[in-house]
Amino acid sequence: MFDLGPSYVPLPPELADAKVRLRPPRFADYRAWQALREQSRDFLEPWEPVWESDMLTRTAYRKRVRLTVRDWRDDRGYGFHIFRTSDNALVGGVNLTGVRRRAAQYASLGYWMGEPYANSGLMSAALRLLLPAAFQEFGLHRVEAACIPENVPSRALLDKFGFRTVGLARQYLRINGAWRDHILHELQLDDLMASRGMLGNAAPRPRLVDRRA
Repeated sequence: MFDLGPSYVPLPPELADAKVRLRPPRFADYRAWQALREQSRDFLEPWEPVWESDMLTRTAYRKRVRLTVRDWRDDRGYGFHIFRTSDNALVGGVNLTGVRRRAAQYASLGYWMGEPYANSGLMSAALRLLLPAAFQEFGLHRVEAACIPENVPSRALLDKFGFRTVGLARQYLRINGAWRDHILHELQLDDLMASRGMLGNAAPRPRLVDRRA
């Protein structure tokens, strides 16, 4: 049996509800991750950096997981797989990257959803768990996000959770082989808790769980 590994220090918070569960990636998730990414390739490629030729190999995935572990340890980023609670199916991923401390206290939000699970409310459910934790568990003051102007679903999702548009960055990131303009957004806790995405939801207090679970 392929080993679970590796161990996360500090222990990740438990982020789960009746719809989704978020936890950091493990080596043992490779087959499910590879199958979902391959199945969703045409759906995801227009919004992501160019896929390297070895991107879906086990070796590349293990390297990706090790980098995620390092970021957790060094307080530089917090990456999660998203699982559907009803059947524990891997459906996508969400992360906070580029954590800045001291006077800044912010990070950037990123996410992806497998094509079979798009438009099902699962990403909204994931953000409803992760964004409060960004402020309460990870101690951030601000969360930033950027998206391509043509990515209407992503823009609608950010608006739903209270992100404010702060400007347009020209040729901000190289996406699918071309430098693309991005709309920049930012979020603070008050805006999040007043948003449509959090309507009727008190901010959860994440609980620590056994890293072996």
